[in-house]
Amino acid sequence: MDPVATGMAGLAILVLLIAIRMPIAYSMILVGGIGISIVNGPAPMLNQLKTLAYGQFSIYSLSVVPMFILMGSLASKAGLSKALFRAANAWLGWLRGGTAMAAIAACAGFGSVCGSSLATASTMGRVALPELKKYNYSGALATGSLAAGGVLGILIPPSVVLIIYAIIVEANIVTMFTAAIIPGLFAVVLFMLTIAAYVLIIPGAGPKGGSKDRQEFIAATTGVIPVLIIFGLVLGGIFAGFYNPTPAAAVGVFLVWLYGAVRREITFNALKEALKETASTTGMIYLILLGAELMKIFLSRVGLPQATADWIGQTGMSPILVMIVLLAALIVLGCLMDSLSMILLVIPFFWPVLVEINGGVYQGAEGSGFGMGTEDLKIWFGILALIVVELGLITPPVGLNVFVISALAKDTPMIETFKGVAPFFGVELIRVAILLLFPSLTLWLPSIMIG
Repeated sequence: MDPVATGMAGLAILVLLIAIRMPIAYSMILVGGIGISIVNGPAPMLNQLKTLAYGQFSIYSLSVVPMFILMGSLASKAGLSKALFRAANAWLGWLRGGTAMAAIAACAGFGSVCGSSLATASTMGRVALPELKKYNYSGALATGSLAAGGVLGILIPPSVVLIIYAIIVEANIVTMFTAAIIPGLFAVVLFMLTIAAYVLIIPGAGPKGGSKDRQEFIAATTGVIPVLIIFGLVLGGIFAGFYNPTPAAAVGVFLVWLYGAVRREITFNALKEALKETASTTGMIYLILLGAELMKIFLSRVGLPQATADWIGQTGMSPILVMIVLLAALIVLGCLMDSLSMILLVIPFFWPVLVEINGGVYQGAEGSGFGMGTEDLKIWFGILALIVVELGLITPPVGLNVFVISALAKDTPMIETFKGVAPFFGVELIRVAILLLFPSLTLWLPSIMIG
């Protein structure tokens, strides 16, 4: 069989296995292993397995993954979300729609410590929904804003998914964190403006909250100081060059544990549960990484990424149109699987195609490549990819964040949540378009901070 046809058949089988609910790690290991055996024979594949797992899992930069997962798990149990929402609500709650805006701000803050969208949506939903109901917010706006706010956990650093992307494409983790800051803050601003527009059009959807008296305001504001200190020491220390991401995550784990222990939120049982969650999640991620590496080797040996780039060149598609098509595919896939699995599945295939295109393999309608070096392309594509992965979490019919919030807001029909999240989906598309048109919004901060 033609090698390229073998690769395409392998991808088709992989999609079929995932569709019948076979775990994605086992699907990729099976398809990748058999594919390599077909192309090169079983002996080279077995020799590869002798060192592949150790070589993959012993990478020092990968040690940051369990540390940030543990930090996020402890943050979910330590009461950080309550302090963040209380402070944000004290500052914004008096505005029309202000409590929903406070939920967005708190989601961004919690995402900066947690790094997981589903955990952010779940935790902030438990904290903010009672307050939104108290002020008679419409079910659509209350649940929609929380589902949308949850997606900020993917992009706001530190993000586990962003770390995994950086490892796959061999990008600098600190550089990726830096690049995510402006797009992440841009999302927070756009979401708040969306809420403001929503309550302007439908005034009864987001009534004003009660103003806090001076004592409550001061208490709420000072209560968030420990969270800001944790955020500052973790990310500030990374950006200042005091330590790299792994020790920074260790500092974060200790500080979050200390915060929860002092507040008596993290008991011995809670700590044990957080460690178990971390071990389970880390094991799953590492196994998927092994499968992704086998798939990458298989696809590379059959030459599928190069053949895809050649085919794209023959169609005459411009590089930017190729990028749009790939991002659209990520949105569709995001409706069907979780963000981490999707990144691990598609990036090993998409990234080599973009590298081939950017290297001047063909002359498209807009000239050769994307007009930037490979390192800048890693950053730009990574941020765009994570944003559209976010979109998958709130896209019907399988928006995972919508399911999480709907499970908490049992009195709000799911269709209302999808209606409420629709405006946020629209502004996310606008954000993607702006970042596509102006790559400097993503690349400027890394260029001045990292050089």
